[in-house]
Amino acid sequence: MPIRNTTERWGWVSIGFHWLTVVLVLGLLVVGLVMQELPTSRTKMDVYALHKSIGLTVMALTLLRLGWRLVAGTPEPVPGTPRWQVLAAQAAHGALYVVLLAMALSGWLYHSASGIPVKLMWFGLFEVPELSGRDEGVADFAVAAHGWLWVVLLALVLVHAGAALKHHYFNRDATLARMLPGLPPPGPRPGKDS
Repeated sequence: MPIRNTTERWGWVSIGFHWLTVVLVLGLLVVGLVMQELPTSRTKMDVYALHKSIGLTVMALTLLRLGWRLVAGTPEPVPGTPRWQVLAAQAAHGALYVVLLAMALSGWLYHSASGIPVKLMWFGLFEVPELSGRDEGVADFAVAAHGWLWVVLLALVLVHAGAALKHHYFNRDATLARMLPGLPPPGPRPGKDS
């Protein structure tokens, strides 16, 4: 499999970015749900710090993914894909990138505007600058946006995954196999396309 994308499939770099993002976003979900239930303690602060570090990592990874797409291009749509589905997929991918970036920025903005006395650190390695000074209105906006963006992200991910599964099991084309190494493209339906 090539490192760069080809007209037929995604390369290793794009596949790695995709699945690493999936794992990190799932981690953010778990950590985000757990941290709200923890009693106020040092552990809770550590879990919040982990959530923030992973969120910043997803933001950086998303920017790298966008840069890589500019350099490496994208595969052509699977032959026979209707134009409206191609446009819908492009819109969904664009929306996923925007929401991933907006979620990270809203979390970062909330931390900055809420006046939390603990410095924002990336995995304890270096300090991340504040996006604003203490501002209760901005903090309220940012935390509300963070929550709503999570709902939008969940909906987009469900549509994205559902479309990939539809292509694999109903259209029986290589759309999913191009992003999932080791998954062979489905063959024709027994008794239908043979």
